[in-house]
This record gives sequence, C-alpha cells and structure tokens, in this order.
Amino acid sequence: MQNIALLSDQLNSYLEPEQIQQVRRAYFYAEQAHDGQLRRSGEPYVTHPLAVAFILADMHMDHQSLMAAMLHDVIEDTGIAKIALAEQFGDTVADLVDGVSKLTQITFETRAEQQAQNFQKMALAMAKDIRVILVKLADRLHNMRTLGVLRPEKKRRIAKETLEIYAPIANRLGMNECRLELEELGFQALHPMRSTRVKAAVDATRGNRRELIDKTRTSLIEKLEQENHSVKVIGREKHLYGIYQKMRSKKKSFSDIMDVFAFRVIVDSVDRCYRALGVIHSLYKPVPGQFKDYIAIPKANGYKSLHTVLFGPHGIPIEVQIRTTDMEDMANSGIAAHWLYKSSEDAALDVSHAQARKWVQGLLEMEANAASSLEFIENVKIDLFPDEVYVFTPKGKILELANGATALDFAYAVHTDIGNSCVAARLNKQLAPLSEPLQNGQTVEIITSPSAHPTPAWLKFVTTGKARSTIRHFLKTKRHAQSISLGRKLLEKALNNLGTSLDDLTNEQLAPLLRQSGHSNFDFVLEDIGLGNRVAFLTAQTLAQHVDSQEGDEITTPEPLIISGTEGLIVSYARCCSPIPGDHIVGHLNAGRGIVVHRDGCSNVKDIRHNHDKCMPLNWAEEVEGEFMAELRLQLENRRGMLALLASRINALGANIDKITTGDSDSQFTTMFLTVAVNDRVHLARMIRHIRAIQGAVKVNRVKQ
Repeated sequence: MQNIALLSDQLNSYLEPEQIQQVRRAYFYAEQAHDGQLRRSGEPYVTHPLAVAFILADMHMDHQSLMAAMLHDVIEDTGIAKIALAEQFGDTVADLVDGVSKLTQITFETRAEQQAQNFQKMALAMAKDIRVILVKLADRLHNMRTLGVLRPEKKRRIAKETLEIYAPIANRLGMNECRLELEELGFQALHPMRSTRVKAAVDATRGNRRELIDKTRTSLIEKLEQENHSVKVIGREKHLYGIYQKMRSKKKSFSDIMDVFAFRVIVDSVDRCYRALGVIHSLYKPVPGQFKDYIAIPKANGYKSLHTVLFGPHGIPIEVQIRTTDMEDMANSGIAAHWLYKSSEDAALDVSHAQARKWVQGLLEMEANAASSLEFIENVKIDLFPDEVYVFTPKGKILELANGATALDFAYAVHTDIGNSCVAARLNKQLAPLSEPLQNGQTVEIITSPSAHPTPAWLKFVTTGKARSTIRHFLKTKRHAQSISLGRKLLEKALNNLGTSLDDLTNEQLAPLLRQSGHSNFDFVLEDIGLGNRVAFLTAQTLAQHVDSQEGDEITTPEPLIISGTEGLIVSYARCCSPIPGDHIVGHLNAGRGIVVHRDGCSNVKDIRHNHDKCMPLNWAEEVEGEFMAELRLQLENRRGMLALLASRINALGANIDKITTGDSDSQFTTMFLTVAVNDRVHLARMIRHIRAIQGAVKVNRVKQ
C-alpha cells in the first residue's frame, strides 16, 4: 500500500527537504480532515489524495501542486473553508484546491447543468493557474483506476464524461500517456464487451505478427547504425480505444486497421531527425503525400515529430515517427514535462506552455460570450478536436484550426472584428465562400465590409467553439437591441391610440408594471413587447390607467406600424405567403420571434385578423431596403434551353433565383415553381411581363396562400 514515506522517498530525487516537509504537512492535514471518511472500496479516504499526489510526483510536479493534490477534496467533502487552507498553506495552494473543488452549495436542476457549471468554474481557475487542470487530470485518472466499486450507471456516466472532456483536454495539453490511460479506462467502463473483444483480437494478432515486426525493427536499426546514427527504435502499440475509434470513423474492419506496422525512432538532435528520415526513405520507399513535418510546424499542443509512411516488407505499410529524446518526453507528458526546470519566463517561451495558455485564453473568451454554462461546455467540446489543419495568413503566419474548419472559422481565429465583418475569402488567391472547408497548406485571405455582420445561417457551418460563441453573442446582443427598439415603437403606437405617450409617463407610473412583470429595468418590458411575449395594446392600457388626465378617453383603432426592411432579426417575413413591398400586409405577434409579416389575405392569419392581441396592422415605408422572396408558378413548353433562357431574362432584370422546383410535367408541358428575390411589386410585375414574352411560356402567375 502506498504511504507518505514512499512518496517522500520519491520526492527526494527532485525536491528540496523543506518542500517535501510542506507536502508531508499537507498530507497529515488532509488525513485529519478526512478522518472517519471511507471510499466505496472501504479504504480510508486519504488514500485517494495520496494516490493523486503519486501521479503528480511521477510527472515531477512542484511541491505546491502536490500539496493541492493532498488537499483537493478538503473544501468539497469536509467543513474546512478556503480561507482556513490559505492561512495554513498560503493563497496559491488554497486557490489550486478551490479551482479543483466542485460547487456543492448550489442546487442544480439537471446533472448536465451541474457538470457545466463545475467545468466553467474550473476553466476560470485554470486561467489564473494552469496547474489546476493538472491536479484535476491526476484526480480523474485515479478515480478511473478505481471505478470498479461503483454502480454500473455511475460508472458509465463518469466514463462518458472522461472520454468527452478530460481525455481530450489531456490531448490538448500534449499529455499523451495520461490521455491514453484515460481513454483505455473510459472505453473499458463505457463499452466493456467491445473493449474485451478488441483486446482479444489485438492479442491474437500480436502473436502472428511478432516475427515480421522484429525483422523490420532490426533492419531499421542496422541501416541507421551503418550511417553512424545512435538510435533507439521502439515498436509502437496501437491502443484499444484508438483502434475502436478508427474502425468507427473510417468504417474499416479490424484487419484493415491492424495491417500497419508502427515504429518510433528516437535520436539525439533535430538535425539527426532529418538525416534519419533520409536513411529510412532509402531503405523503404515512402508513400506519396503521407509525410508530415511537425518539427517545423508543431501541433497545437506543442507536439513535435516527423511522420512518414513507407511501403514495408511484402507491401505492408509502416508508420514511422522520428523525434529527439526531449520531443519524446514532451509527446508523453506535454505541459507537465520538466515543469520544475522552467522559470515563468522560460515556460512562456516553451511551445507546449505557450499553446496551453493560448487555449485557456480562448476558453475565457468563449466563457464571456456564452449565454449559459451549458452553451459554454458545448463550445469547449467542439474545440477539443484532436486533429488540426494548418493554414497560412497572407503574411506567412501559420494558424492551426480544428480539422473541418471553414474560412469563417479562420476569420474569427485571426480577430473577432474580422470575423464579424467578413463577406468572402480567397483560398490560394481564388475567391471562395466563407463556408469552404480549409485544407492543409492553403493561404487564406479574408475580405471584409464595414456593412457586413453575422447572420444565424453562419451557425450552420462554423466548426470552432470561438466562432460559434462569438456569433451567438453578437446575434443575442443585436436581437436584444432590436427587440427594445421595436417594443418601444409598438408601445408608443398603442399609447398614442389611447391619447398619451411614453414621454408623459413618470417613473412612479411605470413602477406598478415593473413590479407586476418582475423586471428591474423598463428596457426588459420593451424587449418582451418586441419579441411578442407581451402585447403592446394591453401593456398600453395598463399604463394608461395610471394617467389621471386621460380617464374616459375613447380607444381608437390602432395605427399601422411602418416596416422599412431594416428592423433586423425581430421582424421576419412569412414563407407561406411571401409578402413584398407594395402588398397589403398585417403583422402576427409571435412569442419569441417578434413580428411575422403576412400578406393581408393570407389564410394563416385569417382567423386572428381582427384580434389586436395577436395581429396588428402594418404599412410599408416609402423607401424599403433589401430583397424579398416571391414565388412564381410557371407553365412552360418542353423545349431545349428553356431554363437557361429563363435564368438569363431574370438576371437581366437585376433579380436572383433563390430556388427552383418542378411540378407536374408531360411530354408537352412542364410546371415549374421559382422563388425569386425582388425589390417590390413593381419589380415583380416587370419580371412577370418579361417572362410571359418568352416563346413557350404558357402561364406565369404569383403563388397565393
């Protein structure tokens, strides 16, 4: 059984005696605090924090991290407060412990919300001290090692959280050994049957391949040593979860995945990495397009290595990774590698530490933009993709993004303002849409416009958490401002009909409505009106009751609200009847969506047409901005080139075709439905006249709801 004496002996190899004494003092404090508490296995609870400290000691972490490991459950599971820990062990250790501790004093509606809030709290603590996540990963690793005593449903829940969040975080920080063990244990707990079957298949395959693997390894060593390279060649085992994931994602059989030999070549300098690559390529022919240089362009987590794939003996593919001893340590331990030997300045210069800090800074931006902790953790999960795509800015700077990222994701990665104002992109100097997925090595240039802004459609194709959270934040802020503006217009109209106005109302007259609504600010009442959650007509009547001078005034018919096309997100246009400027229109007050504009004769508003709570009169402004969709029904003769001629006529009139669908057709005639973008009824009428003039156009008319 592990004990504090064994840990002290291990720490003697790299810590000062007084630092070891502080770790011992933290252990005895934790032992006393957890006195009488037992783990599910029946062991004293203090065995868990001690085991977490052993994991961190294996990483050669500093004494403050080890003290935090000893004390990490004290705030959460005992009556001891953070301030008491700070008095005993200092503010740094107390902050580390608090960062790892879950929120226990708050009741959450769902477990998902609890998980999200706890992660959000930890992310904020990570921004102050990155060691918080290292202690948490060690804590999670020991919990995964001891999952066996838990109930099956709890075991699966913890395993799922580990595979979705903590293993990807370990990967993001370059801690490969920690990630692999978390994935193996998570896979075994979440899918025990699948794990067992994959393991049995791997064991059976390993025996059959051993002779060929040994022969290939020997030939690599002999060839490298002939060229005076001092090397270590290691056969790289594929881990079970990685095999399972490849089988699922690439839809390959087990034999296809395992029909690859993998080796790691360790040399003593960067120069020898490239020399060894040349030697290996002279022994076995490389597979074209399969070479990757992660030394020149490290991965986002600081990982460095040369990767190549070769045609090995009997045509079997061989994967080879070539790296230095330091790169090997960094690949296995990531941000935790050589922690003690870095001053804060050195750490900032180290690729792994710099990338980790950059990632944590990105977490803070996402947290600030997220509407809730659930949205925040959703964006974090999106950003924990293991694969990257590397692209260049026009000035030659390298940017790494998640695999599958689009030109729009790139724009937001460069700067939030560039993302918010972009309109298109140039990929290798060729014009491309913002939704275009990026490929490795492309040079990306973003085209911006001062009048451009994010739209809800962007959320359908962005892949990075930063882009998604920033777009949502912009839309939410804009929607809030537009809702207030529309709500003010609607309420002002309704009050005018009652013979008063908002300017006539004092704070005392507004106070009863604020109390009844539960809002502290009148802007929130206006927002509710703008979003259709509150009826302007009824709100105006409530307010008018408090204006003494207006008692007995006769209620008049509401005046129409003017629609100019610039109202934004809280005024939308019904797809059922496609209203355009010049049509007689009414507004349907739709809760949560604001005003939905319908044509006056639309059958969908026929029953509520005279209900002022749900419907209101609208008029178009004299000058209306934007394009509006109108649907046309065409009956055409079946002729070659008819569609091209039709498109040419519509384009010549300055209109766009948004959608084309076909209806009934026979050998002589075809029915076609066109959705076109027009400015107003005059523009549409001109288009219909020109289409009717086409030879072979039998009937052309606008579709009515």
